[in-house]
Amino acid sequence: QVQLEESGGGLVQAGGSLELSCAASGRTVATYAMGWFRQAPGQEREYVGHIYASGDKVSYGTSVGGRATISRDNSKNTMYLKMHSLKPEDTATYYCAAHLGAFGSPRGSEYMYWGQGTQVTVSS
Repeated sequence: QVQLEESGGGLVQAGGSLELSCAASGRTVATYAMGWFRQAPGQEREYVGHIYASGDKVSYGTSVGGRATISRDNSKNTMYLKMHSLKPEDTATYYCAAHLGAFGSPRGSEYMYWGQGTQVTVSS
């Protein structure tokens, strides 16, 4: 069993930046691809991006492309999301998730483990 815990959310001004962390516990996630998703009130869950288990490939969703960087430190069992040039439309609850495969997917339904989420609010 894997437990995931996001941290680093909060209130950020438009144009600012943030860094979120996703710490895994229970077992190593070094063999799992990891992903970031977000969900704004009244909207469907949105793919932010994901990183291969090896960390050598990352994919991003179109809404954050060019503004986001996903990385991981398997020695710390932790994944990170950095975003810059934040916009009010980035306001959402951000979730990290673990995929049982090494390559992951943009589809949230394929992820086995999820964190509780961390709120990010971008003020204009």
